[in-house]
Amino acid sequence: MTDINRGHLLTEQNNPHSRNLDQLSTLELVDVFNREDQRTVEAIAHARTALAQAINLTAASLRDGGRLFYVGAGTSGRLGVLDAAECPPTFCTPPELVQGIIAGGAASLLRSSEALEDEAEAGAETIIDHKVTRRDVVVGITAGGTTPYVHGALRAAKQCGADTIFMACVPAEQVPVEADVDIRLIVGPEVLAGSTRLKAGTVTKLALNILSTGVMVKLGKVYGNRMVDVAVTNTKLRDRAIRILCDLTDLDRTEAGDLLERSGLQVKVALVMHLTSVDQQTAETALAEQNGDLRSALANTKQSTSQSAI
Repeated sequence: MTDINRGHLLTEQNNPHSRNLDQLSTLELVDVFNREDQRTVEAIAHARTALAQAINLTAASLRDGGRLFYVGAGTSGRLGVLDAAECPPTFCTPPELVQGIIAGGAASLLRSSEALEDEAEAGAETIIDHKVTRRDVVVGITAGGTTPYVHGALRAAKQCGADTIFMACVPAEQVPVEADVDIRLIVGPEVLAGSTRLKAGTVTKLALNILSTGVMVKLGKVYGNRMVDVAVTNTKLRDRAIRILCDLTDLDRTEAGDLLERSGLQVKVALVMHLTSVDQQTAETALAEQNGDLRSALANTKQSTSQSAI
């Protein structure tokens, strides 16, 4: 990309509302942050169309056997890794389905290695190393929009035929980018000038929440507003699974716990078993035939059961 005067970037500019930050009382300091943070919600509202496009594009790719990759450096990279790491326990997805890639690798999650973000070649290499294909989606996350590591990764992804999504907190006219979906999260200058772990980090987390959750809804991993694909891996998640079964059926906790065990700790399977009076294997088959969509599996199984009874 062409050379850019980073001092002109919106994320690097001085915020007039916090120029006397070091002279404020503690309460006044908190109030400044609170007022500025309101802009993160406004930014999401302005990016709603692009976010919807990103959800639809990603869901279609994952439904076709693709994967979702987040690529970033520093705070942006850490937020991508965090969102990817939370998909398996929340939606019972395999770890390879949503992956976070950060410049510098795992070590950068705990210790800053910001110099690595300047290596565009490293960004391209990681795309090759992950064997990205035309079925995949690569999301480049960079608050200021200029991170060479991210741009190198996006260029390599496009050469592989993958769909690309760009997520930044600067206007497109400051940093134009060629991507299938361009998400601009405009929150203005930071309270602490240039510290994009603040508003830019918050709005990025909000956007990633919406993107990954929206995709999983489209993939049938949600029923109503329940995480029916939750991985039952600890006491808390087991309790949540039982509460979901109790809320969606006429069972008490003991009966729901027994049903959960008989389903192999699979909430969706348990619901199909109970609501259509079939065994575990039949329920699993019904869900597989509908690509895991619980609502469709229930409708089809009920229809099949009714026809069999005639």
